[in-house]
Amino acid sequence: MTKKENLVSKAVPAILLSSGLLFFGIISSLESQTQQPLMYGSPINLEQARKVISAAQAEARKNNWLMAIAIVDTGGNLVLFERLDGTQIGSIEIARLKAVTANNFKRPSKSLEEAIAAGGIGLRLLAIQGIAPLEGGELILLDGKIIGAIGVSGAQSVQDGQVARAGTAALKQ
Repeated sequence: MTKKENLVSKAVPAILLSSGLLFFGIISSLESQTQQPLMYGSPINLEQARKVISAAQAEARKNNWLMAIAIVDTGGNLVLFERLDGTQIGSIEIARLKAVTANNFKRPSKSLEEAIAAGGIGLRLLAIQGIAPLEGGELILLDGKIIGAIGVSGAQSVQDGQVARAGTAALKQ
């Protein structure tokens, strides 16, 4: 690792932490505090991740959408990733970022998109590095607790969200 890479690897967690604190403050001011906050549970296991990704792929194939699909655990770490043949390469990182965004901020990535679209204080989200304020990142819940998240990219954001929600529904059945 070069000196520059080493410095970057040490600086990124600090930036993400400060970005997360900024994000939390913004979102807290935008949302009502009447509901109980979601808690993290045990991280998603490989069998669960396969079930979620299989359901998401089925939805994508049903609609002839080329998609990249990422599953992360409660720490935001990649557990499983699949890309349908022909999916654009740029969707790989976007899918992962959508999953990490949903997981790390305990809400669908679409909520960030909506906050930015509303303007005002929500525009501060544009200053946070390493988030994906686009529909397509959804929490994976089990027994009311977050076990990870799915991120989908490859089509329009609304379609990405549809595929992500189809994936999360697999564990509710």
